[in-house]
Amino acid sequence: MNKSINILIGKPGLDGHDRGAKIVARILEDEGFNVYFSGIRKTPLEIALLAKDENVDLIGLSILSGAHMELVPEVIACLQSLGLENIPIILGGIIPPQDRSNLLEMGVAAIFNPGSNSTEIVTRIREILNNKTQQNIN
Repeated sequence: MNKSINILIGKPGLDGHDRGAKIVARILEDEGFNVYFSGIRKTPLEIALLAKDENVDLIGLSILSGAHMELVPEVIACLQSLGLENIPIILGGIIPPQDRSNLLEMGVAAIFNPGSNSTEIVTRIREILNNKTQQNIN
């Protein structure tokens, strides 16, 4: 890929735990991605606007508060309202198994629980971005 890849790591809602999100951001930076961190306690709209402003290729949401079933649809709706529905979303956090299929059906491209392997995260992001590029070519 000639173009550098921009990734936003967002912390929607009232969750103040950002250590994991910052570690993932650093891992992605070390892999050559341009990474933007939203900071903590952002609204879904703030995350969507930041994604637009930074022209991101992928959004990683980190939610440890248990509010993922409320926040993820709100982020998706905000992205849609800005015409950014084609930006893939990955999700990290404490996501119960019963919620995973619903989130994937909503359009979340991948879900990572705490302790996920950094190689697995980077590999999956590259797959998602490669698939997106292939879809844009066809």
